[in-house]
Amino acid sequence: MQDFRNLQVWQKAHQLTLGVYQATKSFPSHERFGLTSQLRRAASSIGANLAEGCVRGGDADFGRFVKIALGSASEAEYHLLLARDLSYLGAEDHDSPNAAAQEVKRMLVALLRSLRAT
Repeated sequence: MQDFRNLQVWQKAHQLTLGVYQATKSFPSHERFGLTSQLRRAASSIGANLAEGCVRGGDADFGRFVKIALGSASEAEYHLLLARDLSYLGAEDHDSPNAAAQEVKRMLVALLRSLRAT
């Protein structure tokens, strides 16, 4: 069992989540239970699944949680795009969390590869 906080990908995912929460503060109030909630949930799910996977037994089980985290990262990336296209996020406010989501996805794929190699 390892401490999830020691994973670089978890640290990046946590920063992404904090950025998403900050960015969604300005979303319209009618989106509170819609896009705001969905985007926040998708972003926080990345780190949460990594944390849960760290206490599971073995690489195969951890890999399953990494895959779920990867799906959540893709979901967050889509919701960021949707928020931009709906003009809830300007280009600048979209680009930083979007780049972070893409970096997290690359790191998750690399982590999956390393788990399969062991």
